Amino acid sequence: MRLPGTQKLTDGEIFYIIHNGIRLTGMPAWGEPSHDEDSWKLVLFIRHLPQVTPEELKEMEDFNPKSPADRSEEADEQQFLNEGQKGQVSKGKHHEKGDHK
Repeated sequence: MRLPGTQKLTDGEIFYIIHNGIRLTGMPAWGEPSHDEDSWKLVLFIRHLPQVTPEELKEMEDFNPKSPADRSEEADEQQFLNEGQKGQVSKGKHHEKGDHK
């Protein structure tokens, strides 16, 4: 949505695509007559995408839905990283005398 091809579309064209979808492309119609305002908000959001800051991106990522498997994987990664930090503190102290491998 940040690519020039999308950004070159007029606001009306983007609205039409959001509201009506594009047949045979996997882009469904999201519009309902009583929710035109939501489609226009999405147009504004798409226009802002090229200027998204890293802080905004992080904030958006926090709203992404996560499955239990995703949460478990993140917890495992965090535990691994935390254990790695503990290992760095004692690095070099784990060799026994005479162990010169």
